[in-house]
Amino acid sequence: MANSTFKFSLIYIFLAFTYFAPSAYGDSFVQTRGTEFVLSGRPFLFNGFNSYWMMHAAADPSERNKVTEVFSEAAANGLTVCRTWAFSDGGDRALQKSPGVYDEGVFEALDFVVSEAKKYNVRLILSFVNNFKDYGGRAQYVDWARNAGAAVSGEDDFYTSSVVKDYYKNHIKSIISRVNTFTKIVYKDEPAIMAWELINEPRCQSDYSGKTIHAWVEEMAGYTKSLDGNHLLEVGMEGFYGDSMPEKKQYNPGYQVGTDYINSNLIKEIDFATIHAYPDIWLSGQNDGSQNTFVQRWMWSHWEDARTILKKPLVFAEFGKSKKDPGYTENERDTFLNTVYTNIYSFARTGGGSMAGGLVWQLMAEGMDSYYDGYEIVLPRDPSTTALISKQSHVMQTLAHTLRRPNMNQNMVPQVGDVSRDKATSRPHFQARAKMDNNPVHTPHQHHQRYHHHHHRSHSWRNVHKQQGRH
Repeated sequence: MANSTFKFSLIYIFLAFTYFAPSAYGDSFVQTRGTEFVLSGRPFLFNGFNSYWMMHAAADPSERNKVTEVFSEAAANGLTVCRTWAFSDGGDRALQKSPGVYDEGVFEALDFVVSEAKKYNVRLILSFVNNFKDYGGRAQYVDWARNAGAAVSGEDDFYTSSVVKDYYKNHIKSIISRVNTFTKIVYKDEPAIMAWELINEPRCQSDYSGKTIHAWVEEMAGYTKSLDGNHLLEVGMEGFYGDSMPEKKQYNPGYQVGTDYINSNLIKEIDFATIHAYPDIWLSGQNDGSQNTFVQRWMWSHWEDARTILKKPLVFAEFGKSKKDPGYTENERDTFLNTVYTNIYSFARTGGGSMAGGLVWQLMAEGMDSYYDGYEIVLPRDPSTTALISKQSHVMQTLAHTLRRPNMNQNMVPQVGDVSRDKATSRPHFQARAKMDNNPVHTPHQHHQRYHHHHHRSHSWRNVHKQQGRH
């Protein structure tokens, strides 16, 4: 008995080391095959995180240790994907000081972030611009165009003004063609970058149908792919349903934001879909049970769509629970994260990897109080949450190993983006569907639509946390 226990312990130690030790990704880019991600021809599942602040912090060389610290702690807990900003338009520590004019020191800070991610074998999802005013966003682009004499009136002109679109395309080109001063590798040739994101949480108040943003996504996705055939591309959507499938609007949290999750993610240059969820903001005032039920139904609906309609992978790209919420406790946060993680794993297992992973909002290092937004997780300081995160990393990586089917030819090199959209998918997860359908989600009455902008990305100098608007 003792001998068998000893053998089991050795096996467990070996597996733990295998899952959490840095992997030699080499020159392989993350790609897609049908509804799953693949890496070197094998299924790629992950647990990941957001750390929007990395370039901004690294612009001050004395703060670069914070970037290293977070990557190191993340890698030690099995996190393999990080989403962060590749923009800072105007304002403090701006990357793009004015259209086409870049601060080399800040660009070198982004270079540092990419090089540190590579060192710790963490893949990056880099976002090109913000929907919100934090770090410039659409408003800054429109202001630049207005100052240049263009006929623009509001932030929604970001999606339609030819002047603004040219500014934005130039930014995409500047990022993609950048030669990293640390690695000497052009960004478009860097495997440590998993994907580009067109915009963080696009919204358009002047057109709730989703058509304005859809036309913009079509144009910008085609342009991005014309410059970079190596990397995956996603929109950056939260998951709100639009006019293309009005029957699905019942899953929205009672309001529209001007996007169409189905229609825009069907664009051929878009390689995978994303969703975000902040039930503590979207369903403010409801109890934790109602909020958790909403999230489960939100996840199930989009997972079904990704598998059966989009036939592309799905990433839960933002979720979290704020310490600033009334009655917050660490146990409540852990319960929420556990609900999300359990569902990600269940959908990934049932759908053959189609729910590929989640990115918690957000990881920070010790001593970053000026950046704290209520959602911050400092891994060494939050042991119970860290244990949940580490466990999720382990089970997702274990599942990836079990999904390596014998009929998958590992010598076959897939193309960037989807190469088998017509591949048959497994039956829907009826158990999950039944469970959620028996727990209807409260939807605010349509005549009292209300939302809260979660400017949780805000650095304290922005002095914004939550904003409430009415439609």
